Amino acid sequence: MTRSGTVRPGGRTARVREAVREATLAELAEKGYDRMTVEGVALRAGVHKTTVYRRWGSVEGLAADALDLAVAEPWPVPDTGTIEGDLRELTRLVLDGFADPEMGPVSTAFVRASARDPVVARALRAFFAARHEQSALLVTRAVERGELPGDIDAADLIRTAVAPLYYRLFVTGEPVDEQVADRAAAAALAAARAGVFRPR
Repeated sequence: MTRSGTVRPGGRTARVREAVREATLAELAEKGYDRMTVEGVALRAGVHKTTVYRRWGSVEGLAADALDLAVAEPWPVPDTGTIEGDLRELTRLVLDGFADPEMGPVSTAFVRASARDPVVARALRAFFAARHEQSALLVTRAVERGELPGDIDAADLIRTAVAPLYYRLFVTGEPVDEQVADRAAAAALAAARAGVFRPR
């Protein structure tokens, strides 16, 4: 969900923020949200804990800032040449993200933390909004190719495609595999072609 890219320029402040962000992700992956501490992040980042407390305040602030930084990172929007292929690749991308041994635990920690912490929840909503906006490109291309109606709500289509994966992962605990991902993509596309996502 939030794999880091290259280190951002901007002097010591930016370097400290990036180091703390990387440490936060590592602590989340290793310990989960419940066992992550400001002191542990500070030690891993090589930053004094008073600096971390002063700027981020708490583990909630650390998690929220890591998500804020992730918003600006690129999202590999599929481009297979068809809306069927694009939606299928999108749902599989989400599936692969949670299955990734490095970032899967981090993504899981963010989602679970958001269920009980409003600071993290707001940051996660902003993160998802950014991902929906970026993913809207595959809907725009589909409209240009004549595969979808022009007045479709792209964000709603994207949400509907990935929602069954999150439901199984975080509500029912049912298995999730490529067949589930492909079926979710197909169902969302059928709804789109039926006009479900047209504005009221």
